[in-house]
Formats: sequence, C-alpha cells, structure tokens
Amino acid sequence: MSQPAKKFQRRKKGFERTSSLLTTRIRKTGEARGFAVTRVLTHWAEIVGDATAAIAKPVEISYGRGGMGATLTVLTTGAQAPMLDMQKDQLREKVNAVYGYNAIARVRITQTAPTGFAEGQAQFTPAPKRRPVADETTCARAAEVTANVTDAGLRDALEKLAQNVLMKQKR
Repeated sequence: MSQPAKKFQRRKKGFERTSSLLTTRIRKTGEARGFAVTRVLTHWAEIVGDATAAIAKPVEISYGRGGMGATLTVLTTGAQAPMLDMQKDQLREKVNAVYGYNAIARVRITQTAPTGFAEGQAQFTPAPKRRPVADETTCARAAEVTANVTDAGLRDALEKLAQNVLMKQKR
C-alpha cells in the first residue's frame, strides 16, 4: 500500500507583503489603545493634514462609562498646544469622518511624555571613534617605507595607511 502524499499548507504563492503579515498585530495593538479603526494611526497625516501631523500625534482613544462618545488624546509639545487647542473642533470632525459617524466626542491635548505608539524611541548617537595615536617608532618606520614615493599627496596617504597597518600588527 502506498501512503497518501502529505499536503503542505502555504499561505500564498511567492512573496507576501509585509503589511499583510503585520496587519493582525497592528490591529490588536491599536485596539488595546482604543483605536478600533487603525487608519487613524497609519494615515494620521492624510486625515489631519501635514501641518497638524508635524506637531501632534494620536496617543489613545478612551471610552467613557456611559458609552456616549470617546475621547481622543493627542500628544503635542508645550509651544504647539495653544495652536492645537484652537483646532480641536476641526480635528474632531476630520477624525469622525474616518469613522463614518460621531465616534469622537472630545479631543484632549496632552503635553506630557509620550505614552503611545512612539514610546521608547530614544535617539542614539554613536560614540566618537577613538583613533590610537602612533608612537615615534611607528611613524619613523612608515615614513621610511613610503620615502620612495614622489607624489606628496600619495605619499601622505600611504604613510597613514602604513601607520595603521603597523599599529594593528603591534596589537
């Protein structure tokens, strides 16, 4: 008797888009913060405009006990808060247009540290590279090796290369 061939389940033929692989994770994370429609997060600049998106980011949507409208929390800097405060109604209308109904009743502006999707994005600058300093004997040996070169620019470059090679050999 022959055994039946095993069937392997494939998701799709060929390559898949990264977005299709991450859609469920993004949706779960968004729903945990109250974003039932993740389009508010992913297309924030399109919804509110580039100028507003540059100064404000959505952090959370919280629903009250009565269930009568949600509160959108927006993060901004202290200097931009008064400008954004004047635009609360337009901001609420634009976000509600994405939902298709009046889901957002209030917009709250916060100027504290981010607690939303942008958290943990520290800016790291690499440590400055410390170049070991060549001692006198290494410099003299490198100059001796490159003494026959007539072009001054080429001789300097080769001398630096020779110093680096000689210092590496010492280590």
